[in-house]
Amino acid sequence: LRKWAVLGGIVAFVASLFIFFSPLVGLVRHNYVFLPYLGDKEVVAVERDGELVIDTIYYTVPPFSFTDQFGREFTEQRVEGKIRVVDFFFTRCTTICPRMSIQMQQLQLKLSDKAYDDVVFLSHTVDPEHDTPEVLREYARKLQADTARWKFLTGDAPDIYRMGNAGYLLSALEDSLAAERFVHDSRFVLVDKAGHIRGYYEGTEAEGMNALAADLKMLLKEERVKAAEVEKARRKAR
Repeated sequence: LRKWAVLGGIVAFVASLFIFFSPLVGLVRHNYVFLPYLGDKEVVAVERDGELVIDTIYYTVPPFSFTDQFGREFTEQRVEGKIRVVDFFFTRCTTICPRMSIQMQQLQLKLSDKAYDDVVFLSHTVDPEHDTPEVLREYARKLQADTARWKFLTGDAPDIYRMGNAGYLLSALEDSLAAERFVHDSRFVLVDKAGHIRGYYEGTEAEGMNALAADLKMLLKEERVKAAEVEKARRKAR
C-alpha cells in the first residue's frame, strides 16, 4: 500500500509540473522576463483615458505580398494573429540551406501539438527566377512540410530582397561574386502576433533551434497573458 501511495505521489507531482508548464494551460503567471523587442523603437507621448502617458512604439515588420507554393497570393493578412518563424533560402543551395530546411522541418514536427496552431513558418526564396511555385511545391513535398502552416514564398526579386533586408532585418541578395550567386542569412526570425521581431536564431545549429523552441513557448505564454489582460480591461470597461 505504501508503495502505491509513493507512486501515486510521484505521478501527481509530474502531472502538476506538466499542467504548470504546458502551453495548453490558460494563464498561470510565470516570473519570466518577456522576450526583447528588436529593431528601432520610438518613445512617444499618447493620451489614454484623458491622461498623457509615455509609450514606446516598437519596430513592426512591414506589409508584403508574395506567392506561395500553390501559386496563391500570400500577404501579411494571412498571418494576422499568428506567430511567425521566418527564414530565407533557395532550392539550388548546397551549403547552408539543406541544413536550415531540415532544422525547420524538425521544428515543425516538434510543434505539431494543437497548442502551437498559432505558429506558422515562412520560407522565402532568394532565387525567384528558378524557384517557381512548382519548384517550391516539390521542395516542400520532399520535406514533408505541413503546407497549412509552412509556406514557401516567391515573388519579384527586389521585393524579396527588400523584405529580407529592410523588413526582417536580415541579409538577402543576389551577388555575382558569391560562390552560389546568392547571399542570405542563416538565422531564423521569431515574429510575434503584432509583427514585432522578438528574436534571431542560428538556423544551422541545434543550439540555436533549441533556443528558438524555448522562446516560442515563452512567447505563446506571453501572448496568452496579454490576451487575458485585454479581456480583463474590456470587461472592466463595461
